Amino acid sequence: MRKINPNKIKKAEIVVGIPSYNEAKTIGMVTEKIDKGLRKYFKNKKAVIINADGNSPDQTAKAFLNTKTETPKICIFDPPKARGKGSGLRNIFLEIKRLGAKTGMLVDADMRSARPEWVKCLISPLLKGYDFVTPVYYRDKYDGSITNNLCYPLVYGLLGYNIRQPIAGEVGFSRKLVLYWLSQKWFADVEKYGIDIFMTINAIAGGFKLCRVDLGSRIHKSSVPNLDNMSVEVAGVLFKLLLQNKNLWQKKMIKVRELPFVCEVKEKRRYPVLKVNYQKFEEKALSEFPVYYPYLKKYFSPEIQAQLEKQFLEKKTINITEDLWVKILYEIFRIYSIKLSKKRLIKLLRALYFARLASFIKKTLDKSQNQAEKMVQRQARRFFRERNYLLSLMTK
Repeated sequence: MRKINPNKIKKAEIVVGIPSYNEAKTIGMVTEKIDKGLRKYFKNKKAVIINADGNSPDQTAKAFLNTKTETPKICIFDPPKARGKGSGLRNIFLEIKRLGAKTGMLVDADMRSARPEWVKCLISPLLKGYDFVTPVYYRDKYDGSITNNLCYPLVYGLLGYNIRQPIAGEVGFSRKLVLYWLSQKWFADVEKYGIDIFMTINAIAGGFKLCRVDLGSRIHKSSVPNLDNMSVEVAGVLFKLLLQNKNLWQKKMIKVRELPFVCEVKEKRRYPVLKVNYQKFEEKALSEFPVYYPYLKKYFSPEIQAQLEKQFLEKKTINITEDLWVKILYEIFRIYSIKLSKKRLIKLLRALYFARLASFIKKTLDKSQNQAEKMVQRQARRFFRERNYLLSLMTK
């Protein structure tokens, strides 16, 4: 691992990490906002801003280092064959351990809506005894589709934790939690896009103290081009960790846990408009489904088999409703728990996720941001109400 440490920093109390790849246009602005927040709210604490860069060909690291700040900076470069975002975050965590920092936070390098107040909200709760600070954002209704249709409903439905953004790019964390993350097994997809859900599930499984903060608007580069790989990697890590922590959800009766709300960035709500084409998602779903479904058909219930074959093989008209999505996702998780070969199943899940996303887009084209958000939260509550459906499947 190559590192540039111009100020030869050996100790720090606060570390702000910025993972990046090809974000030269925005990382300077993000760094300036972070520096301003550190100087305004934590001027009496030793802080450092660390960029973990994936050897960006657009010279992101150079843009970071050339940004004028009062807070010292360190740049870490991934090894040439590093896997992705998770690899960069692991390097940040190792620096936190080396520097002896008590608190840390992350901000994505493409975050055009980053504000100095984010530093206050993500660090202050840690000084009061919390270990993991999760955000609430104002987002476009089609932003965060993996969160809305996979991670949020399963974390809410199975674990009973109402964590609205379980794969957030902006979080705060204690040194104790960092050391716990580093002690866990980092399988391949954790070093890619699976890192965020790895952090959240382990924070829950480790019994750490969680809270939430309102960061206001989240405006960034669209992740739609990355959804193919992202959905596979996130789902694989989520399922694997849920199976490793059966004690968290194999109970008939659990209560929903609402995280304490401890900080808010007050601003006028801004919802960036994300243009999406549901037909492209439908096309992907219809083309991928028949490739993987024949190998896995026998594991689905007759009811779900009939629904899937009618939509994907006969009529080729997709309408994955909220009720149907609950059963599909729970049945896939059950299949995952018994099937030795996971790759085909996760790719089938990707096709079905694209189908659910297309169905959601079609249903919300004329809906407001608030109306669409209510639908996402209603879906998560349904996953919780129907969790016994999965438990019954697991006993068969």
